[in-house]
Amino acid sequence: MDLHKGLKARMLIAGSILFAFYAAIVGLAIAIWGVDIWPIAIALTAVFGVFQYVIGKKMALWSVGAEDLDENEYYQIHAAVERMSQDMGIEKPRVMKAEMGVPNAFAVGRKGAGVVVISEELMQILNQDELEGVIAHELAHIRNRDVVMMVIGQSIASMVGIAVYFLTVMGNRNIGAMITGWILSAVAQTIVMIFVLAISRYREYVADADAARTIGRGEPLARALEKISEFSERQAQSQGRGRGRGKGRGGGANNDTVQALCIFGGGERSLTQKIFSTHPPTEKRIEKLRSY
Repeated sequence: MDLHKGLKARMLIAGSILFAFYAAIVGLAIAIWGVDIWPIAIALTAVFGVFQYVIGKKMALWSVGAEDLDENEYYQIHAAVERMSQDMGIEKPRVMKAEMGVPNAFAVGRKGAGVVVISEELMQILNQDELEGVIAHELAHIRNRDVVMMVIGQSIASMVGIAVYFLTVMGNRNIGAMITGWILSAVAQTIVMIFVLAISRYREYVADADAARTIGRGEPLARALEKISEFSERQAQSQGRGRGRGKGRGGGANNDTVQALCIFGGGERSLTQKIFSTHPPTEKRIEKLRSY
């Protein structure tokens, strides 16, 4: 199965625009200061990215109270992870479980140091082949280095925001300049994050396609997304405003620490919600999966 050349092209375009923002800010700083700061800028971005990656991984696992999935009790899941990891050419990641309050799953880390977290609620509502579809999706994120790529994108957005602030207040550090700098910094960071989020949505489609190829078809993952979506809708109706209350530390899958990492990102949305979402609409994902 082809990994959608169109999606890869769109990711390349969004990534190029993202880097262009970064290069423009560094170029402006060089023009103002007359000093080549590229090595410093790259080093700072790398250090900031590594810090975000390490801390973010630990925070995600801590926030849901993740614990290792017992190999004896859940031998079928471990066997499936082992088999699919071999098929994808990666080391078997650490497999953990958590009470998230909602059926969901997410992956953190990279090849050789990945972790897949599965909610107990997800294991309760999915059958084995649907669960394998979800796991294959998360393994694809690890193989494709999606978490690392998103951290790099977020680091660039943060560095652009910081640079805009200092360029704005440079030489004029009164309260007005500081407020203006803060506003411009937030605007610049938001604009850059739009492209980071676009890349995130494209990578979800690619992970879906990878999962379908790994398990042989897209139907099991499509059914899994339907069940997760139906559960979320029922929960939203029962709670009035749809605020899930995870049982893990920090509010489970609805915690911002892990929400962007989870396989389920919601259904149809307004235009603004679509622009700032980390996931494409579930309905479109299901439609694409059933075409594989």
